[in-house]
Amino acid sequence: MSWSPCPDPTPGDAESVNAIETLIVPRAVDLGEMTVRRALPSVKRQMVGPFIFFDQMGPAEFLTDQGIDVRPHPHINLATLTYLFEGQIHHRDSLGTDAVIEPGALNWMKAGRGIVHSERTSEDRRASGQRLFGLQTWVALPEDQEESDPDFVHHGAEALPVIEDGGISARLISGTAFGATSPLTPASETIYADVALEAGARMPIDPTYEERAIYTISGEIEVSGQTFEPGQLLILHSGDAVTVTARAASRFMVFGGAPMEGPRYIWWNFVSSRAERIEQAKEEWRKGQFQTVPGDEADFIPLPQDNTKPRRATGAVHYP
Repeated sequence: MSWSPCPDPTPGDAESVNAIETLIVPRAVDLGEMTVRRALPSVKRQMVGPFIFFDQMGPAEFLTDQGIDVRPHPHINLATLTYLFEGQIHHRDSLGTDAVIEPGALNWMKAGRGIVHSERTSEDRRASGQRLFGLQTWVALPEDQEESDPDFVHHGAEALPVIEDGGISARLISGTAFGATSPLTPASETIYADVALEAGARMPIDPTYEERAIYTISGEIEVSGQTFEPGQLLILHSGDAVTVTARAASRFMVFGGAPMEGPRYIWWNFVSSRAERIEQAKEEWRKGQFQTVPGDEADFIPLPQDNTKPRRATGAVHYP
């Protein structure tokens, strides 16, 4: 999914919740074809582990002949991770990848020194219409991998381990947890899981990873005596064990990992440890020096007419 001008989320007040360091309530923004909620980056917190961007797409209902058309656009020094609950997205990139992602599967696209991709609704889904609901996240790459070769990895839903126990069902997208390990090999220590709880079920979240967060998808959960509805981001205190209780049948994401070894800068679709690298990428895109997407060369997203400088990101940062 391309960067879009979705404003920073509105931070909540979590002072009464001992287990929670920060509560962020993303504001829903109608982009026309669907609603987007951006949980990261925010004015209160920009990164959780290597995760520097976290968008909820939809849920949206596309009628016949409707769909998304995210034209070719570039990325550098990051990896995108796309995960769907409903619907289908057709991904193409400058490596020649031509892949469809469906619910429960994952697309991992490592930009490295530079990649261009598009995301559209396939022709068969345009003919039939579809609901679309999912998440797109960006993961910053370690400094020594920022200029690595670009890559694309797809794992189908059947390849990702699902752990079921006492009203808990957890699909492990990345990392090691619940006695299982995902087949995805991320660039740094990363946890990402899709968790469903039956009403009344309880699930501990151990402090195995230094930085952890919960993003609520559906239902109602309780943490440290306070309840949370869908569309809220809970940043957990480092080192604290947390138990999540489902007040109703619920679904949420657990994500995080080791913090980056240094700050990151972010501007449009670019993330890097060096502000000058982002300025270089701007000029390369403006001059047409990125590779094109085979089969999708006719159009692209132009560089925004935005003279602001890349913003420096740390684990937690306040913007002026």
